[in-house]
Amino acid sequence: MATLSLDSVKKQFGTTQVLHGIDLQVADGEMIVVVGASGCGKSTLLRIVAGLETASSGTVRIDGRDVTALEPADRDIAMVFQNYALYPHMSVFENMAYGLKIRGMKPAEIRRRVDEAAQMLEIGALLDRKPRQLSGGQRQRVAMGRAVVREPKLFLFDEPLSNLDAKLRVQMRAEIRRLQKRLGVTSLFVTHDQVEAMTLGDRLVVMHQGRAAQVASPMEVWGRPADTYVASFIGSPAMNFLAATLEPGGGAAALKAGPTIGLTDGPRAGEAGMPLTLGIRPEHIQLGEGGLDLAVDLVEPLGSETVIHGTIPGGETLTVRLPVPASGIGAVLPVILPWDAFHIFDGASGRRIDPA
Repeated sequence: MATLSLDSVKKQFGTTQVLHGIDLQVADGEMIVVVGASGCGKSTLLRIVAGLETASSGTVRIDGRDVTALEPADRDIAMVFQNYALYPHMSVFENMAYGLKIRGMKPAEIRRRVDEAAQMLEIGALLDRKPRQLSGGQRQRVAMGRAVVREPKLFLFDEPLSNLDAKLRVQMRAEIRRLQKRLGVTSLFVTHDQVEAMTLGDRLVVMHQGRAAQVASPMEVWGRPADTYVASFIGSPAMNFLAATLEPGGGAAALKAGPTIGLTDGPRAGEAGMPLTLGIRPEHIQLGEGGLDLAVDLVEPLGSETVIHGTIPGGETLTVRLPVPASGIGAVLPVILPWDAFHIFDGASGRRIDPA
């Protein structure tokens, strides 16, 4: 087990700056999930930690040791890839044992480690099979087993569940989390899937355009997003955003759609008329008179709930998640936007605004 420290890590490809100075401290045994849209720099960051890419500047330390310039083999890490990266001509046992064999480990110790990992991952009956004889989920277990037997200081996961179907992803997600907790190995997990991020991570690093937009626990990221990007990326359906302006005194905001909304937790700093963006999650909007009229454009019945997309006065769109069946397209629903459910962001920068 080990700690991981990233200090001002930057990466540039030609004239393109991919990482703009990432700082991150990962505690011993912690699972950190790096999440973001395609092209945000998350995989590049993982490859720098692994030694597969060289940082343009900055420092990577594993357990206090500077490994920035070391080869991957010298970093005491194990990596699980998206495409499994199994040797097709080798059996499951040989795939799992290969890394130990080339390190010169004794056969008895190799057998012990492989058998122990296979039992842990429930693939003991597959040790004589070739990868082509395995399902996607079984191949992923073998890839994880190959990492486990090395007993590394650091696990790195590069979108390992992307090639699995939805049901199997849920199962493997739970297995990865259970395995990581059982082994207590410090882990860095990269994904574009917010559900994976929320359920797997002790903390999240939400990446946006090569920067860490927010580093916090999953529930803090969901409940107190640092900016509009984080707020829109985490949560499904995505958070609604409504244009508004700050009222005199900072205790209320006037929506573009018409009504004035009280701002919870006291006044906000800023001059009257300051542009704001008010965010509210679809599940916090309620049906009821005295609010806004929502003209329904699309209804998505999901069984236990219904997601409604519509338009409010002023032309802004609104998504509502209700626990009940709802009217169809063309209907007009009265909705209430609870004042205490709003997140307040600066209309220009998109940064969160807390009470003054």
